Amino acid sequence: MKIGLQMPRFVVPGGTQAIGRELLDVARHAEEAGFDSLWVMDHFFQIQWVGEVDDPMLEAYTTLGAIAAVTQRVSLGTMVTGVIYRHPGILVKTVTTLDVLSGGRAYFGIGAAWFEREALGLGAPFPALKVRFEWLEEALQIAHQMWSENGQLYEGKHFKLEETLNRPQPVSQPHPPILIGGMGEKKTLRLVAQYADACNLFARQGMDVIRHKLDVLWQHCEDLGRPYEEIEKTTLSSVHLAPDKQSAADVIDFCQQLSDAGIHHALFNMPNMYDRTPLDIFGKEILPVVHEF
Repeated sequence: MKIGLQMPRFVVPGGTQAIGRELLDVARHAEEAGFDSLWVMDHFFQIQWVGEVDDPMLEAYTTLGAIAAVTQRVSLGTMVTGVIYRHPGILVKTVTTLDVLSGGRAYFGIGAAWFEREALGLGAPFPALKVRFEWLEEALQIAHQMWSENGQLYEGKHFKLEETLNRPQPVSQPHPPILIGGMGEKKTLRLVAQYADACNLFARQGMDVIRHKLDVLWQHCEDLGRPYEEIEKTTLSSVHLAPDKQSAADVIDFCQQLSDAGIHHALFNMPNMYDRTPLDIFGKEILPVVHEF
């Protein structure tokens, strides 16, 4: 089983001038500890479950590029990119660039987007949910076409690309793993089965819900003739390693439950990651055990 670290918060000791130093040190520390992947949210305003709306927030792909420069092994991705924020052709080029410069370590995390306040605040389009899902499917089609080296016309209902030229092609082969975030049974998981290499589910919903969602994904795969085993199953949750909160044994037990439910890659965010201590606990006590699941 793989373990990833999501880094959603940029309030650090020392303020704005220290954000870069602190964040990159955490990234290096996490890689040295043995984490398999590092993730950032694709938001422009902070979300309410993490902090205050006007807390510091960094643009995702610039941040991942900086992290790529100070790491060597960990995979890198957004958890997840909102399809409304960048034209699909530019987004695929951005992910390709991250993959090339990191030596083939990029994930392409994407979803239909939900944070209306930041979209309207910064002037991004925020159409109805049905339209956002149509955009998402077209973006997935565009990604596959741009990563197929055919360079031809793409014409969908919402997007038209005269020439899907993409040079260089990714280092990852056949392309960076496409991960779709979300748990919707009719649309999201169907898109996973049809277009993606990985799904992401919210572990806080509980093991019964996770098993059910994976059963739904399995059925979509059956309906489409897609091998279910090809899809990486990932989850996102929070952990607070501290004497009065959670222990290493608690996290190991939770990861065992996830593994038993069919999860391959568990992603965690930690409110105290800038203390470095929880990263060390993961490296010394948790990752050696969980990697054997």
